[in-house]
Amino acid sequence: MIGKLKGLIDSYGEDYVILDVQGVGYQVHCSARMLQALPQAGEAAVLAIETYVREDQIKLFGFRSDMEREWFRLLQTVQGVGAKVALAVLSTLPPADLANAIALRDKTAVARTPGVGPKVAERIVSELKDKAPAFASVDPVVAQLAGAMDDNRAPGAVRDAISALVNLGYGQPQAAAAVAAVSRSAGEGAETAQLIKLGLKELAK
Repeated sequence: MIGKLKGLIDSYGEDYVILDVQGVGYQVHCSARMLQALPQAGEAAVLAIETYVREDQIKLFGFRSDMEREWFRLLQTVQGVGAKVALAVLSTLPPADLANAIALRDKTAVARTPGVGPKVAERIVSELKDKAPAFASVDPVVAQLAGAMDDNRAPGAVRDAISALVNLGYGQPQAAAAVAAVSRSAGEGAETAQLIKLGLKELAK
């Protein structure tokens, strides 16, 4: 199995790059975001590689980091997500943003991927929600609140406050983060109006 390739960029295709490694040209399929980030032809590049071996072909997929390759693997554990869809997701969302979106149960962010509808986005978030926090940079309290909101376990005042902030034009993740932050100081018995007021101050920072 090939795990890494280091060589010179030979040429680019629509969804792949030819990497010249000591005179051997390897065709490596990459996400659109990855292709844009790679250097020009003739310059050096190092790619983390995922090797697919099928009866009729061997296919290489390239990534800028082991983390991105790990997300490529994780995405394909979701029902209905193959290599093509996984690359499309990683073209839309860098690994850190993808981890945060899943941790915050932000299905809308995942669904922005071309070819990924609401149902597939929901499956990605639902099936990877327990793994994403390990890679995410969001506050664990915010992630827990997002999960409680998604499962309808959040207190009524918190749900109403987040809903009100969303109606004011803020995104669900931003609204949830703000309400989570102010809920600590406001206490469990805080009313909706108080949470909205404090949440708006938090968002204005």
